[in-house]
Amino acid sequence: MNDQLKEIFVKAKLNFAILTAILLIAILGKFTNPEFTNTVFVTADQLVSDLYIVFIAITLGAFIPNFKLVVFGSIAAFIGSTILIQLGIFTYLTIDYVFAILIVILGFASIANLYRHYREFRL
Repeated sequence: MNDQLKEIFVKAKLNFAILTAILLIAILGKFTNPEFTNTVFVTADQLVSDLYIVFIAITLGAFIPNFKLVVFGSIAAFIGSTILIQLGIFTYLTIDYVFAILIVILGFASIANLYRHYREFRL
């Protein structure tokens, strides 16, 4: 394997882990709870057409130097909003909608961060 390719994998292993996790969620969700998984991914597909969410995700992934902060902050916001939904404070949100937002944010932020690592290398 090329040394540059190895270095890309080492630098961007969190990005690949997130993208793999999203893929595993889609695959395992189809077997365990297909209704919920279908709802989440249809909602995520609709959220992608809302370009402001995609721009926020790309900005987070491309311009925040410590990508771990983006990942843990997004997951913490998801957990916090899920708790507030369960407590009845966020009555206008559902868990599947918030999970779809998390998938869109983490997916596009990972791709943008991966591109940031990739463009440093020249053939």
